[in-house]
Amino acid sequence: MDPIKVYIVEDDDVILKALKKFLQNWSYEVHTPDDFSTVYEKFEKVNPDLVLLDVSLPFFNGYYWCEQIRKSSNVPIIFISSADENLNKIMAMNMGADDYITKPFDLELLLAKIKAILRRTFEYSESTNNISYKDVIIDRDRMVLKFANEEISLSKNEYLILEMMFEYPEKVFRREEFMDKIWQTDEFIDDNTLTVNIMRLRKKLEDIGLKDLIKTKKKVGYYIERDV
Repeated sequence: MDPIKVYIVEDDDVILKALKKFLQNWSYEVHTPDDFSTVYEKFEKVNPDLVLLDVSLPFFNGYYWCEQIRKSSNVPIIFISSADENLNKIMAMNMGADDYITKPFDLELLLAKIKAILRRTFEYSESTNNISYKDVIIDRDRMVLKFANEEISLSKNEYLILEMMFEYPEKVFRREEFMDKIWQTDEFIDDNTLTVNIMRLRKKLEDIGLKDLIKTKKKVGYYIERDV
């Protein structure tokens, strides 16, 4: 089996060297940018399995590069940052990140997060069958939602949110159920994180004519219902 490729975008040489040595000792193949103005170009060349992305970088910050990556890829992205404010974490999730870890961090904790995210990624990427609800279809293999000759690409979190609801249409899922399935026990997650993901997903659905697919049960959670 080919080694797992990790793309580290970090401008602190001390942290970078420590991360690189640690992950290589665990048999990960580590790549870094040739130039911080061409982070995305190197990403396309490497085609990594996971990205570790600092927030404060030369030229453009990590949020910018995350947004660029998300235009073409659902690769897992973990932010590594010295900023611990909730606003920064929400911003990271809004840009499409999968997790956020604050410096200084324990390398073993980072490794646990990497393994958990990769395990979840590989688990659902192995599914090849579609799942549908009325006239809306999710291509599980490609993580794409199809409706009325339109397609939208789903992030991993968006995919898992919809997969839960498509498997049990019209069932009201409590917020805790989503958070347990998608993020498990990561301490990074708070209630706002799910809200941001749902808001972003609703906007995507609205763009292809599915404005009211995801409904809210006040003070309980979310469910899907479609009148056709």
